Amino acid sequence: MSDTLDNLSYYNKYAEHFFETTYLLQIDDLYEPFLSYLPPKSLILDLGCGSGRDTLAFKNKGYQVEALDYSIELVKKATQLTGLNVKHESFYNLTTTTKYDGIWACASLLHCKRDQLIDVITRIHLALKPNGICYMSFKYGDKDREQNGRSFTDLNEEQAHSLLKDINHLLVLKQWITLDQRPDHDEKWLNILFKRVP
Repeated sequence: MSDTLDNLSYYNKYAEHFFETTYLLQIDDLYEPFLSYLPPKSLILDLGCGSGRDTLAFKNKGYQVEALDYSIELVKKATQLTGLNVKHESFYNLTTTTKYDGIWACASLLHCKRDQLIDVITRIHLALKPNGICYMSFKYGDKDREQNGRSFTDLNEEQAHSLLKDINHLLVLKQWITLDQRPDHDEKWLNILFKRVP
């Protein structure tokens, strides 16, 4: 779990910088495909909410929102930003079943160990209601790597297919590549939208 602890140490140490560089980013083009499947006032879980940017956006759009993050410093930031009681919890420990209409995992599972991705995605799948929707995003690539004190699990289309194909009652709705919205980043992202089919 050393890479998990390294990531945690990074986000606790640089919470202020991370918050300031992410909370104002406009990513409505990512919200739209996800929210198009959700009825008004649906219950959404922001899994690994970071700054709380997306939690606040969903709240302001009239959805019910729960949020969690494993960095206690980011939990404090997100709680302050959103006015919600953000949970201090890891996605590795998600045990809720059949609760959420939607789960939003934007740039959070990229810190999940590759050999535990199938377990975490299965937990997400089980936490969705039938016909529930999940959005998740990864930096585009095919390697496990370290950069600036953090570990990343990159994903490409073939790896995503291999990862998701054996989960029963999971239907991939859309998979697409986008460019990083931050002005000082030129990375590509793999975005995945899937549904828990009854």
